[in-house]
Amino acid sequence: MTNDLARLSLNQETIKQWSLPELTEGCVKAGIDQVGLWRAPVQEYGAERAAGLLKDAGISVTSLCRGGFFTALDPAERARALDDNRAAVDEAAALSTDTLVLVSGGLPAGSRDLHGARERIADALAELGPYAAERGVRLAIEPLHPMFASDRCVVSTLGQALDIAERFPAEQVGVVVDTYHIWWDDQAPAQIARAGRGGRIHSFQLADWITPLPAGVLVGRGQLGDGSVDFRAWRRLVEAAGFDGPIEVEIFNEGLWAREGAEVLAEVAARYLQHAC
Repeated sequence: MTNDLARLSLNQETIKQWSLPELTEGCVKAGIDQVGLWRAPVQEYGAERAAGLLKDAGISVTSLCRGGFFTALDPAERARALDDNRAAVDEAAALSTDTLVLVSGGLPAGSRDLHGARERIADALAELGPYAAERGVRLAIEPLHPMFASDRCVVSTLGQALDIAERFPAEQVGVVVDTYHIWWDDQAPAQIARAGRGGRIHSFQLADWITPLPAGVLVGRGQLGDGSVDFRAWRRLVEAAGFDGPIEVEIFNEGLWAREGAEVLAEVAARYLQHAC
């Protein structure tokens, strides 16, 4: 591992207070040439326009978030989700990123059928995988911490994510290794090795686990070094599994969003060097 920023990618939500032009300018000034983007601000700016802005600045897009939400029971709702995911694939292709991150969806209202929900994810991927591959985009299933299983993501572990992904070619479907969601799982190291053997680690993301969690648990991710996660250990695991791609810092934190963006970016870079290199 080297002590430099060459592999650091700044996820857009980490400095949510910045517009896309501000993000671009800030990264250029900081010497960071990779970013992960989110669909809503990209759509607001325009995908083609965003692609041009970043290309002109020499910045590449490491991932687009998010597709997914495949677990609805209603056929019309499932069809709408597939249409939206095709649009997400097209946006990723326009941005020249090869990775669309998927948050798979929670249990439908009134349902307790986790297995059925996971099968509907696989059904959706069977349709979307070839569509994405034709456009040079890989679908990356992100397991979320089990506290999100009911409402956001019934895929809670890397093992569950791989059980679905391995039904499809690796160039179509892989997984996201996000330290925030898997740091607690003693089976995760073996599953990272499994993912590596299959060429299925499509994204590696960092955020720290801090407690107590805020009332809105979605914004409970911590700055690197503020919590419980051993980032060097996780980086060693993914690199031993063959991953040598970008390392994305993705933090949802209202405290960071309330600060001046350039200050946050400088802190992210410093913490990355201190804790992940």
